[in-house]
Amino acid sequence: MNQLKEQVLDEKLTLFERLTVLMEILRSEKGCSWDKKQTHKSLIPYLIEESYEVVEAIENEDKKLLAEELGDLLCQIVFHAQIAREAGSFDIDDSVNSIINKLIIRHPHIFEEEKELSPQEVRDQWEQIKRKTNKKKKSNSTFSGIPRSMPSLTMAYRVGEKAGGLGFDWKNKEDVLSKMSEEFNEIQEALKAGEIKDIEEEIGDLLFATASLARKCKIDPETALKKGLNKFISRFEKMEKEVETKGGDIAKLTLEELESIWKKLK
Repeated sequence: MNQLKEQVLDEKLTLFERLTVLMEILRSEKGCSWDKKQTHKSLIPYLIEESYEVVEAIENEDKKLLAEELGDLLCQIVFHAQIAREAGSFDIDDSVNSIINKLIIRHPHIFEEEKELSPQEVRDQWEQIKRKTNKKKKSNSTFSGIPRSMPSLTMAYRVGEKAGGLGFDWKNKEDVLSKMSEEFNEIQEALKAGEIKDIEEEIGDLLFATASLARKCKIDPETALKKGLNKFISRFEKMEKEVETKGGDIAKLTLEELESIWKKLK
């Protein structure tokens, strides 16, 4: 057996240790030219892609695929840690130690004074502890931990969740619906005025309120929108086939004709 392969398959190592050894080899002088060339920044697209593939496996309830995709995502994590290790910044043990300490600190109802908390109380406690930690790091913003690069609907959900954890939130779904109605009226006024900047701002406010309603209903707005888009795509494709079957050209049909077919398929 190849000597490098023997190092990876050493039975004295745990599976996780084998993965770290494998990544070290791939990045070594005798390793892979592509792997050696990668940086934290160059790997960003792959990290995002693997994350979305994990999400898709969960949404499809495919357990076998989920196991595989989690492995792919773990590979990205180990890859980044190896790059940092080579630079002398940190290694995978630092990352693991960091999350262990964080989970213990943010679960005082488990590891300090044991007490029963509802899921929402746990969420609120988490945000409060995180805010105190951020203050020690000289970061006073409640939202400092939210990446600005995340999808906007998910970001809206998290912003509302964090503000809600500190008591700044609508009391119930009905209050959010009232806010959505208010924002809709403001969009109508902005449209009449014709100021694009104002229209954009009011649409943003409505989308944020919509994401907040989803949060109050314990629904992920990103998932809800994706399902809505998939439903639209599925029906549109059926409409295309319907027109094609009858020898027509969907691009030449009027809106009224398309809507008639749409309603029939719906």
